[in-house]
Amino acid sequence: MRHKLLIAALALPLIARAQSPLPDRDLTPGAINPAVTQSTIGDTICVRGWTARIRPPASYTEPLKKAQIRAYRYTDRKPWHYEEDHLIPLDLGGSPTNPRNLWPEPYLGPRQWGAYAKDRLEARMVHLVCGHRLSLNRARAMVARDWIAAYRRFIGPRPNNRRPHGWHRIWD
Repeated sequence: MRHKLLIAALALPLIARAQSPLPDRDLTPGAINPAVTQSTIGDTICVRGWTARIRPPASYTEPLKKAQIRAYRYTDRKPWHYEEDHLIPLDLGGSPTNPRNLWPEPYLGPRQWGAYAKDRLEARMVHLVCGHRLSLNRARAMVARDWIAAYRRFIGPRPNNRRPHGWHRIWD
């Protein structure tokens, strides 16, 4: 199964692009976990430890990340400069293993927009969804369309992309 996914990732169109904190919508449009709906959030994403139970292992994500770095035609090919991130986060019901929901997100993107800033947004959004102050579908749509715009709306205009000391997600 893993080999088929790697071949599929390598077959993605090769489009020259600079590294970006936002994924290419053609390569990474997002995909959801059908087990997570508005009516199941109390048994899924809002349960402590949910994402740890469904997170794919590095043995799956690392080869995919390397293949996607090539598919994205990033000039920086160092895998440790990227997090293989879920566009629609696991804690908002994103698909854990669908390559269309995973992309090599730079830890440090242009103007400091990077993986740690997106992690802060994800924590804020799951807090809002689980507190019934934001619908699951709205949260998914906002982060999939433009997570930076969502960050500006829910957190502030400037990214905080510092790796937090002792960071862990509130639901894990």
